[in-house]
Amino acid sequence: MQYDILIIGGGIVGLATALRLKEQKPELKIALLEKENAIAKHQTGNNSGVIHSGIYYKPGSLKATNCITGYQQLIEFADKHGIAYDLCGKIIVATDKSELPALENVYKRGIENGLEGLKKIDRQEITEYEPHCSGIEGIFVPQTGIIDYKAVSAKYAELFQQAGGEIFLGEKVIDIRNKSGQGSEIITEHKTYEAKLIVNCAGLFSDKIAAINHKDIDVRIIPFRGEYYEIRKEKQNLVRNLIYPVPDPNFPFLGVHYTRMIGGGVEAGPNAVFAFKREGYKRTDFQFDEFMESVTWPGFRKVALKYWKTGLGEYYRSFSKAAFTKALQKLVPEIQEDDLVPSGAGVRAQACDRSGGLIDDFLILEDEFIINVCNAPSPAATSSLAIGKTISEMVFKR
Repeated sequence: MQYDILIIGGGIVGLATALRLKEQKPELKIALLEKENAIAKHQTGNNSGVIHSGIYYKPGSLKATNCITGYQQLIEFADKHGIAYDLCGKIIVATDKSELPALENVYKRGIENGLEGLKKIDRQEITEYEPHCSGIEGIFVPQTGIIDYKAVSAKYAELFQQAGGEIFLGEKVIDIRNKSGQGSEIITEHKTYEAKLIVNCAGLFSDKIAAINHKDIDVRIIPFRGEYYEIRKEKQNLVRNLIYPVPDPNFPFLGVHYTRMIGGGVEAGPNAVFAFKREGYKRTDFQFDEFMESVTWPGFRKVALKYWKTGLGEYYRSFSKAAFTKALQKLVPEIQEDDLVPSGAGVRAQACDRSGGLIDDFLILEDEFIINVCNAPSPAATSSLAIGKTISEMVFKR
């Protein structure tokens, strides 16, 4: 099982990277390994399906540049391959005067990132976009849209395989051994593969794959679960498209919001709670070794000390539907507890460094044998084709 390039991880970033590599160098022998029995089972398959505009991200960062570029590439890809999407726009709404400086900062970032058509809106204009939304000021972002990223991932996989790429499911990587200047052996639970170069896109386990050959890696993935409710059908008219709060500039999550879904229905959420298991989609999910890996990491302890009040509030909303509803009522006062039906959950892989920094940008670490994508949070799905191109260029420099 010898390959030029072997990609670990069948989420949207791994698949986009595989496709970009094959598009640019069709002669290369490339394989992708996924530990599950299907692609896009974790972060890709459990997100809210939003096409992000790039308004939030620091100008010049990998997040900003890849989102802006990847956004257009995603739209063109969806048009070409008949994947349904809707550029419906969203509003970001301030409900209190204390949020206005942060709202202004978001607007300025959008302008710096080259977004056209951004519009500041007042209380009356907010209700023109969303008649049931309450706010004192807001921003209309016309570029934001909705799509099904599982459908996008399936098309990436199909095109990659049509071009001669191979995808192996049920192949969990357990070891990687470097072969003195001749590439690496990748050992799974079932087989051994050889590759000249490895690309690690393992998402929630990207740090563990990286740590196989780099014991002193200075970053750890901390899992955060985001839980959703769906608005019952009779009350879905309360939300036309997407309604977001002003994000807390000190917290790397956007807060609970409303999202119309491309397949129908409206989601509300997510919150952001520390998960006791890397793939812990339920409150009761617990894995001792993964829990200890998180809580013994010096960076996580510093994060917990810094954000303990915010964290307790998130946990309270996790266990209290009334509290979750109250947070949602800031944006849409008419929403009631009975209007919310428990829906799914996703787990976000948040990289945290040793000093307690929650890494806000994409993080790619590389050495002679492996390129490790160690942090690719939202907007990674929107940016996937651009990230794939970025990684492919790193590959071709070898």
